[in-house]
Amino acid sequence: MVKKLLVLLFAYLLAFPLSVFAQDAPKETKAQEKAEEKAEKKAAKPARWDGIVTRVNKDKSTLNVRKVGSSQERTVEYDSSTKWVSQEHGKKKVNDIDADQVKDGDRVITTGTWDKNGVLHATLISKRLTPL
Repeated sequence: MVKKLLVLLFAYLLAFPLSVFAQDAPKETKAQEKAEEKAEKKAAKPARWDGIVTRVNKDKSTLNVRKVGSSQERTVEYDSSTKWVSQEHGKKKVNDIDADQVKDGDRVITTGTWDKNGVLHATLISKRLTPL
């Protein structure tokens, strides 16, 4: 009789902590799911770089853009699928332009995706028509 009680007590002590750990597992997977969702949202959000055009290279289809108020400069690549627009600050009217209308010294806002080398592959390049 004492042996049976000890076996039951041992089984209870062994089973109780396992049930507690089993309940904690879904919390960890929920945290992992939230982290994955956050990473997906970040990946889905388009990359953006804005500043002053310092160099236009039509042969390589690139712009070098320096961040306003900084010395940071990034390369922006464009191709035939890149949409080119111009817009005045604070205005809703957007004008379609072509790549030839963007010159050194123009302020641009670019959106697209970053590659591993830190180059932005632009899907949209917006030339700002009014200075800062």
